[in-house]
Amino acid sequence: MAFESGLSAVVLLVGRLLFGGLLVYQGLNHFAATDTMAGYAEAKGVPAARFGVVASGVMLVLGGVGIVLGVYPVIAAGMLAVFFVLVTPFMHDFWAVPEEQQQDELIHFMKNVELLGTALLVFVLAGEPWGYALNIGL
Repeated sequence: MAFESGLSAVVLLVGRLLFGGLLVYQGLNHFAATDTMAGYAEAKGVPAARFGVVASGVMLVLGGVGIVLGVYPVIAAGMLAVFFVLVTPFMHDFWAVPEEQQQDELIHFMKNVELLGTALLVFVLAGEPWGYALNIGL
C-alpha cells in the first residue's frame, strides 16, 4: 500500500505529527524535569535513574522526530517499541503499588501499551515511502 499521495498521505501525516510530536514533547520533558523524574525512577528501584531518565528522553525525542520527518522510521519505531517494552512494567507496576496508587499506575500502564501498539504499527508501515516525509533510511 502506498502512502505517497492523496488522503492516506494526509491522514498519515496527521497521525505522525500527533504520535511523534507528543513523544518529542514527552522526551523534552525528561530534560526539563530530570531531577524530579530521576527521583521518581529511584523510588521505583531503577538503577542509574538519572542516566535512565536522560537516555529515555533521547529515545523519545529521536524516535518522535524520526516518525514526524520520516527519517529512519523503522529504527525510530523500533527504538520506541523497545522503550515502551522496557519502561512500562518497571515504571507503571500497578500490581505492586499501594491500593491508592493502583488506578493511576494502571492508567499509565495502559497508555504505554497503547503507544507500544502504535509504535509497532508504524514499524510495519515504515517500509513504504510516506507522503510529506523525507523518506530517509527506508
